[in-house]
Amino acid sequence: MAKADQEPLSLDALRERIDQIDADLLKLIDERASLAVDVAKAKAAAGDGGRCGPKVGREAALMRRLLAPPRKAASASLIARIWRELMSDNLANQGPFSLAVWAGPDAARTTEAARRHFGATPPLRAYAKPEETLAAAKVPGGVAVLGLSQDSAWWGRLLAEPKLKVFAALPALAAWGPCEALAVAEIETEPTGGDVTFWVTDAGGPATAIEEALGRDGIAATLLKEAGGLRLFTFLGYYMEGDERLARAPGRLSGVIGAAPAPFDV
Repeated sequence: MAKADQEPLSLDALRERIDQIDADLLKLIDERASLAVDVAKAKAAAGDGGRCGPKVGREAALMRRLLAPPRKAASASLIARIWRELMSDNLANQGPFSLAVWAGPDAARTTEAARRHFGATPPLRAYAKPEETLAAAKVPGGVAVLGLSQDSAWWGRLLAEPKLKVFAALPALAAWGPCEALAVAEIETEPTGGDVTFWVTDAGGPATAIEEALGRDGIAATLLKEAGGLRLFTFLGYYMEGDERLARAPGRLSGVIGAAPAPFDV
């Protein structure tokens, strides 16, 4: 590239450099995809061939590592879109991977959020009911994406489905807007170093009173959604179901339903 004290490159020279970079990128992308196939073979040889699905901790660490260095022009949005596509293709090359979507009142927006997060590779099927969508998450490699709506407390069903966990909040970047959907799968969540935990309760009274009660126990809680007599809160940080502070939390029916990395650009 031209230095500051040199003449700027001509348009033809710039285009030639772009062509060179494209060729290099193609080789690296192809090599990355082939390594995913090798990973699948290595897993099969180790007896883990049936363990497919998103790797929350690894993916979060990768996204934070990619977004941390200073950049000249590449936005966080560009980087997230490119690497989400690469990671999704990687998963598809390792085993079954499919999306089930219940969009709620804004079908186009929720479906777009699902594709933006999980890429174009996995097949996507829309469902008319939340319970059908959650059932689809129980198949090998299945991921359910459900919109957050005032008309449905689908997330309350997860209290009775201990194997199903919220593991991602969509969108993954604050620049793309507030949380509008959650991704669910039969997956073990894990702390990633910057998380939000999702907690459901049937506690009545003002939401602020519940937040204050939790705050006195050191839990920073924020109401995310309420419907059907239930409330969905987010906790700042990673909390496990057995945390003794949650045993003292308001409500007779309550529990942690999962956790997800906080937006990567915050």
